[in-house]
Parts: sequence; C-alpha cells; structure tokens
Amino acid sequence: MTPPIANQIRRLRFEHGEMTQSDLAERIGMTRQTIAAIEAGKYSPSLEAAFRISRVFEVGVEDVFQWAG
Repeated sequence: MTPPIANQIRRLRFEHGEMTQSDLAERIGMTRQTIAAIEAGKYSPSLEAAFRISRVFEVGVEDVFQWAG
C-alpha cells in the first residue's frame, strides 16, 4: 500500500538548479535510493528527514509534503 503522503521533491529539485537525487541525498545524509523511494511515494520519510529535506529547499515541511490520506 502506498503511504498517504504526497510530495513535491521532484519539482523542488528542478526549481533548485536541477538538483539530482544524489545531490539531495548527500546534503541530508541519506542514500539516493531512499530519496528515490520517498519521491516516488513508496516510502514515508521520518519527521527528521522531512525537516532536513525542507531545509535544503528553504521551505516549510508542508510545502514539500502533503497528507493525501
């Protein structure tokens, strides 16, 4: 079952200089595979990871993740 959390990671990556999944992963201390799974909606990030991702893009957590359930 897909987690009920939608995200804007792909859009935000492209709006921030076409940042790669690997670049984002390196900046927050995760693997590219984890970022890919979160971006694809196959995995829900921890609260800490969600905050780290939002900080990279300098936006609020709710600008990156939305509850779709």
